[in-house]
Amino acid sequence: MQQSGLGFDAPARTAAHNLFFALWPDEAVRMQVEARAKALEGRHHPRGRLLNPARYHLTLQFLGEHADVPSQLIEDVVNAAGRVSAPAFDLSLDQAGSFHNVWWLGSAEPPQGLQALWQALGTELMHARVKVASSGKLTPHVTVVRDAAARLPLTPAFLKFSPPIPWRVREFVLIDSQPPGPYTILHRWPLPDAE
Repeated sequence: MQQSGLGFDAPARTAAHNLFFALWPDEAVRMQVEARAKALEGRHHPRGRLLNPARYHLTLQFLGEHADVPSQLIEDVVNAAGRVSAPAFDLSLDQAGSFHNVWWLGSAEPPQGLQALWQALGTELMHARVKVASSGKLTPHVTVVRDAAARLPLTPAFLKFSPPIPWRVREFVLIDSQPPGPYTILHRWPLPDAE
């Protein structure tokens, strides 16, 4: 007998599509991030789960969760992103930190190029009347551990590390994520080197 109100009679949840714009690291950066994540795990024992390196990314704008991939939204965001004009830039992953049970690597001083790309993309999405689910502030980070039992200790020795992980950012991408499956890159936009 099913018990009403306890979730036993709730309809099965359909697979969700999380859509977002992101920076997508190349293989060399992924390997360095993975090595740093394993070093943090070995030193601090988060008892969480290390992310698969294939999932490393830096979110620019989150477009929300959808029951399926909405074709009109995809068309609108692809057109908006195509109007973004921004050059390639260098990003240095030189610190580690945490948000509650999520551990990440980030940049102590995010480059102006990253801020400019984030603002330009946000502006074009706003002009296209696309609602974003991101906050109004960019907090650039690459998540490396989820479900950690504790926050990462905020000590200077581990917030700022040496040597930094250099990342030449030459593109941004639109990703469809269907947890727990792999990410699907729906579209890429190159960032040209400044002349």
